[in-house]
Amino acid sequence: MGNKDHNSSSSTPQPAQIEKNRIDAVLQLLRKPSPLTLKQEKFCNEACIGRFLKAKGDNVKKAAKQLRACLSWRENLGVDHLIADEFSGEIADGMAYVAGHDDQSRPVVIFRIKQDYLKFRSQKLFTRLLVFTLEVAIQTMGKSVEQLVVLFDASFFRSASAFMNILVAALKTMGEHYPGRLHKAFVIDPPSLFPYLWKGVKAFLDLSSNTTTVSSIDFDEFPDFNHFTAYPRAASLRFNPSSVPSKSKPGSCASSRFAFTVSHHFDSLKPWYLTLTDKPSFRVGPTSTTGPALISPVNARSYSFASPTARNMNTMRKSFFPSTPLPQKTQVMDHSAINHPRTPKPSFLHSPALFFKKECHVSKTDKSRESFVPFLRFYRRPYDEMVYRSKMKPPLGGLISIVSPHIRRRHMSVSQRF
Repeated sequence: MGNKDHNSSSSTPQPAQIEKNRIDAVLQLLRKPSPLTLKQEKFCNEACIGRFLKAKGDNVKKAAKQLRACLSWRENLGVDHLIADEFSGEIADGMAYVAGHDDQSRPVVIFRIKQDYLKFRSQKLFTRLLVFTLEVAIQTMGKSVEQLVVLFDASFFRSASAFMNILVAALKTMGEHYPGRLHKAFVIDPPSLFPYLWKGVKAFLDLSSNTTTVSSIDFDEFPDFNHFTAYPRAASLRFNPSSVPSKSKPGSCASSRFAFTVSHHFDSLKPWYLTLTDKPSFRVGPTSTTGPALISPVNARSYSFASPTARNMNTMRKSFFPSTPLPQKTQVMDHSAINHPRTPKPSFLHSPALFFKKECHVSKTDKSRESFVPFLRFYRRPYDEMVYRSKMKPPLGGLISIVSPHIRRRHMSVSQRF
C-alpha cells in the first residue's frame, strides 16, 4: 500500500513541473520558424516567459504569439541600441526618470511630459523615450523584484485629449510588451475633462485597473514632505507695507491736519485709514465743546452732507456709553460644572451600518489617496540628473560618463605633462 501511494504521488506532476513544461513549450514554438539570436535567447528567460504566460492565462499558444510579436517590435524599434545620448534634452529637463525605490524595492518612474512635446517630436520618439526609461528601471531591479511604479504628472497639460494620447500609448506599450511589470500607475493633477474621457477609454485597456487618478492638493497637509523646494509655491500677491517709502515711521504719512496710516494686518478690510493729528486748533464749525466734534473718519467729509448721527456728537457718545452701568461680576462661573447635553451612543439595533462603515463603505477616492501616500516623497523630491545617470548601466548610459572633479583635474594635470 505504501509503495502504491508513493508511485501515485510521484506520477502526478507538481505545479513547478507544470510551469516548467509550459515554458519549454513556448520556447519550442518560438524556435520553430527560425532559431533565436543570442540577445533574444537572453531576453526570453524563464521569468520573462512566465510573465507572458500569466498575462495570457497560462495559454501556451497565445503567450508564444505575443512574445514573438514583442521580439519583432523590439528589433524594429532598436531597443538593444538605445543610449542616453539620444535623449540628452529630455534627461536634462527631467521629463522621464527613475526617482528611486519604494519600501518593496520597486523602482518608481516619473514622467513629466509637457503638452507641446508631441508637437515637435513624433510618437515613435516618445515611445523610444518611454522604453529607454523602462529599461533603465528594469536594470535597477533586484533579483526578487519584477514590478515597477509609474507616476504620470499631468499638471503641465491643459488639453485632456493631448494627455490621453500620451497615457494610452504608454499603457498599451507596457501592457503588450512589458506584461506583469506594472504594479501601480498614478495620474496626478489631470485636466478637468480627463475623467470623462478616461471613463470611455479605460474599458479597452488591460492596465486600466492598475491606474489611479489623484490630486496633489489633497496632500498639502503632509508636513513631512514640504521641505522639498524643487517646485516652489507662487509668491503671495497681497500688499506688502514694507515696500511703501516713508520719512518718519514706516507705514504712516502725516500732514498738518490728517495722518495717513497703512494697515499692517493682511486680513484688514481697509488697507489704509485717516486719523486726526494731535493738534487741537483745527476744528470744524464753532470751537465750543458742545458744538460739532473734531474731524473724524465719520464726519471728515463736508458737514452739510453729513448724516444726522455725525452732526450731533452727543448722540454718538450716548450710543457708545450706556446710561445704565452694567452690574459687576460677583462670582466666577465654573464651566466644568455645566452639564451639556450628551449625544447618545449609537446602538447596533438602531443603525447596524455604523459598525461596518469603516470596513465596507470606504470610497474609491480614500483608497486611491492612501495608496499614493508611500510615493508622495518621490513626486516631491527634487530631480537630480547626476543621480539618475548613475543608475544607467552600459550600454544605456551612452558615451557620457560621470567623473568626479578631483579625478578630472588629475587627468588634466597628467595629460599636460606630456
